[in-house]
Amino acid sequence: MSRASSYEAVPLLLDQEPLEQQSQFSTFLNKSCHRSRWKMGASSSIDRTSPEQQELETLAASTGCLPFLKSGFAKISDPHSKAIPHEYLLQSLSLPSLTVNLPSPPIANDFPRLLPHVGSAAAHLLFSAGKDGTDWIAFLRGFNRCCARMPAASSLNLLYRLFSDVCERAGVDCPLIFDPDDADCGKVSGRFGASDLLMLFWLCWVFRQSPRLSKRGGGRPLVLPDLSHLVLSGFVACGEVGDDEGIRDLGGLSCGKSVAVQKLSGWVLTTVPGVADCFSQFFKDKIRAIAVLGDNLNNCVASPSDSSYPNVKEVFLLTFGRAWALSLTQRNTLREELCAASFPGLYSDTLNNLLYRSSTHGKGLSRFWSRVEGYRGPLLFLFSGNSSDSSAGISIERRWVVGVLTEQGFEDRDTFYGSSAHLYAVCPIFRAFSPVGKERNFLYSHQRPTGRVYEASPKSVGLAFGGAIGNERIFIDEDFSKVIIRHHAVDKTYQHGSLIPNQGYLPVEASLVEAEAWGFGGESSKKLQNAFKKREELFTEQRRKVDLKTFGGWEDSPEKMMMDMISDPNRVRREDR
Repeated sequence: MSRASSYEAVPLLLDQEPLEQQSQFSTFLNKSCHRSRWKMGASSSIDRTSPEQQELETLAASTGCLPFLKSGFAKISDPHSKAIPHEYLLQSLSLPSLTVNLPSPPIANDFPRLLPHVGSAAAHLLFSAGKDGTDWIAFLRGFNRCCARMPAASSLNLLYRLFSDVCERAGVDCPLIFDPDDADCGKVSGRFGASDLLMLFWLCWVFRQSPRLSKRGGGRPLVLPDLSHLVLSGFVACGEVGDDEGIRDLGGLSCGKSVAVQKLSGWVLTTVPGVADCFSQFFKDKIRAIAVLGDNLNNCVASPSDSSYPNVKEVFLLTFGRAWALSLTQRNTLREELCAASFPGLYSDTLNNLLYRSSTHGKGLSRFWSRVEGYRGPLLFLFSGNSSDSSAGISIERRWVVGVLTEQGFEDRDTFYGSSAHLYAVCPIFRAFSPVGKERNFLYSHQRPTGRVYEASPKSVGLAFGGAIGNERIFIDEDFSKVIIRHHAVDKTYQHGSLIPNQGYLPVEASLVEAEAWGFGGESSKKLQNAFKKREELFTEQRRKVDLKTFGGWEDSPEKMMMDMISDPNRVRREDR
């Protein structure tokens, strides 16, 4: 579906400070990179650290960011007052200037008004500036409040507080209510509408893409990802929408429906826990950018250089929004790989990860196998199908998308295999199903034997995930023409839940429309696959060649004897002795 035509360009100037003040900040950073900076622990007063400072430094060191904190503080602090001026701290936490494309439906149109106030809201929330600015201890205290190890619920509540402050500064109504007597923001109440929740998710996406946005500079408008499936998933999981099939877009949620923040928090922490870490990761990225700034200001103040990425039509099953939603469920290196795939500026690099697409490379297990064989890195397999709804005597086809994320490649086996994998209901409702540990029937991929071998009990030919042989939770036939999805009661490998809308208890047989396989193992996995394919091609060529010297001559061959017998069958032949 083309998104270029459904978006309206909205100019967004994120830096509200005067240009003279921005240039002063840039000049200050340039000078700070060349002068002999004040180093932490260099003065005699710092040598006698207080117990509070030691405790704060130890807590910051546990995150692995203490060296960056010291270097960043030294670069943007005043060497005389040994404190960061408030305007410099605000500029350090601000987002670069850019232009955002918003969807044409009238929902979440206030989002561009929020981004210019992120820096001031974050600085006010985390740091208590003194007369000369933010000193080292206050800087550590604010960093630990945001980035130190804490329960995920506390990180999520801090994100809610930041979202509320940003909305208040932008003049946008915020549905959240906080207890004024609770300094840690542990008590929050209110209800999220569809527009509010979409703006919160977009803000988290901008936080995670902050390093890429800074390097991107000015140029073409930024395309925001389609996160409607996440918003719908939150409303369905919290019981505000009872029918998965009844609402397939945000238009049905714009009629005053809302969800309580307490219910929403439970769904976020279980389904997309990465949302709670977006603000802390944003802060860490900003500190690292200042620490390694050098003479290049692009990492802190966006340059007006042109950015080139194509006008993308989301024709693939793996869209920007779906890739980011998948990244929120991971806590390993796959999180960053999937997050990078959700940024439009890296679209050309993302296509290098595409291993197989049925509409391009052809349908069928053999075509699929020729593209993914030998790939041993993390792999994402997506497929879409059509389910027909014959209610009220009218047959309506509903399309959905299901995904499987595995940390290993596919193998040709007649039994289940694998060490770990995750199932996903991707569209129209997003759900994640992790392993439960009872069984290990993660993957099944079996081709038809090349030789004519008799099998009393032939194994199923196709792809399968979960369940057991003959009773798989997901089974795709050899021709990639149909898929069978069974109820979760037959599966003890993955968590329970519906993979498609209104699945029910009976097996659902649907036509498979499209299938894709994406590799996220990096260049190393791709090189290993290329080496594997070259080795297989070499073996194939060797088997095709026939060395005639290894056979006997024509006179001694059985073929010549048979030819002679046919030409003169009455000829008496005597065995040579």
